[in-house]
Amino acid sequence: MEKSKGQWSSKLGFVLASAGAAIGLGAIWKMPYVAGQSGGGAFFLIFVLLTLIIGLPMLLSEYIIGRATQKEAVTAYKVLAPNTKAWAWIGKLGIIGCFLLLSFYSVVGGWIFVYSGVSVAGNVIAPAMEPGAFFGQVTGTPWIALLGLGLFTLANVVIIALGVQNGIEKANKFMMPLLFIMFFILVVRAVTLDGAMEGIKFFLYPDFSNITGESILYALGQSFFALAVGFSCLVTYSSYLKKDVSLPNSAGSVVGLSIFVSLLAGLAIFPVVFAFDMEVASGPPLLFMVLPAAFSQMPFGELFLALFLILFLFATLTSSFSMYEIIVAAIIEKWNISRAKITIIIGILVFIASIPSTLTYSSLGDVSIFGRNIFDFTDFLVSNIILPIGNLLIAIFIMHIMDKNLVKSELLQGSKMGEGFYRTYRFLMTFVVPTVIVVVLAYLVIQY
Repeated sequence: MEKSKGQWSSKLGFVLASAGAAIGLGAIWKMPYVAGQSGGGAFFLIFVLLTLIIGLPMLLSEYIIGRATQKEAVTAYKVLAPNTKAWAWIGKLGIIGCFLLLSFYSVVGGWIFVYSGVSVAGNVIAPAMEPGAFFGQVTGTPWIALLGLGLFTLANVVIIALGVQNGIEKANKFMMPLLFIMFFILVVRAVTLDGAMEGIKFFLYPDFSNITGESILYALGQSFFALAVGFSCLVTYSSYLKKDVSLPNSAGSVVGLSIFVSLLAGLAIFPVVFAFDMEVASGPPLLFMVLPAAFSQMPFGELFLALFLILFLFATLTSSFSMYEIIVAAIIEKWNISRAKITIIIGILVFIASIPSTLTYSSLGDVSIFGRNIFDFTDFLVSNIILPIGNLLIAIFIMHIMDKNLVKSELLQGSKMGEGFYRTYRFLMTFVVPTVIVVVLAYLVIQY
């Protein structure tokens, strides 16, 4: 039976795995369509600011909790607050949130699997079928959508069953560099199109006339989603981390990469959309409906589309690894079940839970929950309710429950940062982070 604990073999392996957890659907799929619906450049600017002043301190907090205890998410809170079981619910909430997130995240992963396979074969861009019709065929045919879901789930199960170094770390060391290479190719192609400047202007020029309270709510949710903070996934990841690694440097690298990839995603997508006069606010299907139409009008369009979809698939897998890992690690810690066995069980449960969201665009299309279809409701519940609540609880825990000296020593250990950095971190976590989250949640309550 495999032991529950592993370790990253290097700082690079940890940073790439953390970046992989952060850089996935949040940066590549969700950022463009949410920015398209919420103000373009102004939304992106608010997202960047919130990521720096809210997301970065939260990322550091999860790192501190995980490395200080060397335990997965649920046990970590028990160790740090041994006199009460209540705080362990932060980790349990993270597990519930990850499971719910996987129930719609895996659906998109399934779409990508289908699109990638068909695109490599050169059949996505076909004269006889409009891209919108192809998307409708993939999502509207239950067996195709379920096949994609099954393939995506299987890929996750195989990698997670192999463990930390042999599975997650090796996969990320291969996938992440390739991700950036493909992205640069796509961005260069996009920004050199005729008419691309309008798309660049839309994404980078802040026009605050379209910004609403809901836009800020979505920007905060996007910041949390893009960094994978609030679920305690990175508590589990950092529990595998050696004590001589600088947490500020690691967190800074991950945040920088996340913002950078979000920027690249906008630059790869919006110039194409505007160059060919596509609909900028297409919502979740944006990449699947708009980009094939745009690429079909480019030289070597099928090749560029295939590159983008493969990149998209890699990024989606690296993020889903972290969601599976927090669930698997917690169960191994509690019941000492073999990693391979529990990973298979979790994979089956995720597949079953994902079926309603998978069928949202076919047989369950008429089902509505609070005015949203099943897929959109699950996304909203996770991104705009569970994630902010999870982050708020972590902020309260690390500032008011966890030993202050332990927080300080873990934050600064292995780092060249000094007292000033710790004071800034403590100010943000004590006053700024909880205030912003509470205000945004209050707005959500008032609106809905």
